[in-house]
Amino acid sequence: MLLYRLLMMVLAGGMVGKLCLRRDWTTLGDRLGRSGPKDGVARLWIHAASNGELGSVKPVIDALIADGWHVLITVNTPSARDMAIRWALPHTDIRLAPVDLPHVVQRMFRAWTVTAYITVETDVWPQRILTCPGPVLVLGGRLTERSAKGWARFAALTARVLDRVDYLSAQDAASQTRFRKLGLRDAATGPVFDLKALYTPPEMPVPADLEDQFDRHSTWLAASTHAGEEAVILDAHKRARDSVPQLKLILAPRHPKRGDDIADLIEASGLSYARRSKGTPPDTADVYLADTFGEMPIWYQLAGTTFIAGSLSDRGGHTPYEPAAFASALLHGPDVHNFRAAYGRLQDHDAAIMISSADALAKGVVALSDPAKQAQMGQAAQAALRQDTDLETLLRDINTALGA
Repeated sequence: MLLYRLLMMVLAGGMVGKLCLRRDWTTLGDRLGRSGPKDGVARLWIHAASNGELGSVKPVIDALIADGWHVLITVNTPSARDMAIRWALPHTDIRLAPVDLPHVVQRMFRAWTVTAYITVETDVWPQRILTCPGPVLVLGGRLTERSAKGWARFAALTARVLDRVDYLSAQDAASQTRFRKLGLRDAATGPVFDLKALYTPPEMPVPADLEDQFDRHSTWLAASTHAGEEAVILDAHKRARDSVPQLKLILAPRHPKRGDDIADLIEASGLSYARRSKGTPPDTADVYLADTFGEMPIWYQLAGTTFIAGSLSDRGGHTPYEPAAFASALLHGPDVHNFRAAYGRLQDHDAAIMISSADALAKGVVALSDPAKQAQMGQAAQAALRQDTDLETLLRDINTALGA
């Protein structure tokens, strides 16, 4: 534990220095746990690393608030904080997460009158868990083989941390096995449950100026692309258009700030394009560059086929649950370790097409432009990704662990 504290002190020192130079006193207050209300209202502290984890746990947060809990949400990134603020949830406070040092964590527990702590997926912070005054829960816990080997190097600390956990629902069976080998108690082991399967499409109607511009059967979406993937996607689109001339591509990068670079790539490919961030209408454009934040549900509604990006790189792939919720037919690359169990179910049910080249991607897009095939694959993906455990069961387990 001493080595961990020394490491955290070094990291915290560098962070504090940068925030002081930027005069970002609000963020500094959050990171040092100095922003608590000290009002005596008991709160449940829920922590999620970033947007994806936070979005996945929102149905749980909604249910806990409905049950009367006051909630403190912490996240690691400003974008996740802003997303939580936009939700405008009642009885909820939102802050950037504090550094995991003893005096900082204890200050958080006191100032916010924390009675229990819930963390999501992989963001396990030893100091918070070991010093929490009440129950500790881990939801959707994910532990890769590589991460498990890293944790095993600190076997004593890892065993202490996992022994302190009162309830852990793993994202997949392999993660559950790894947690138990490292010290998770049988009594604390909950059912396998992937929080991202709780995704419910938000109310986000397609804007009128876009609704008539895309035929769903002949529109495909490249969702959350990363550098290096766009060239393959654009090549595939050109090839696919030889067979389906009316085919349109919506290209939605993971990081919209890369819009200018991607626009240059599209132009160099010889394809015409329009940009969402510039307000230019898609009209007859071959590619619609959706370089904005928070509009992915719109693109899922417009595209009957979705290529899930982050899977042609070393990113581990992005969620298949969101496009499947819109009955979009799915394609993906070979690197899907972030959602290994989910993609395994898709492959077992022949509910997605895996590709590894521009030619294979083009052939997949052409095959899925057939309305009947597209509908069949979209429905198969929804069936394959259904969970064995439902939200009601998970919430019953959570309330039991919380002593409610």
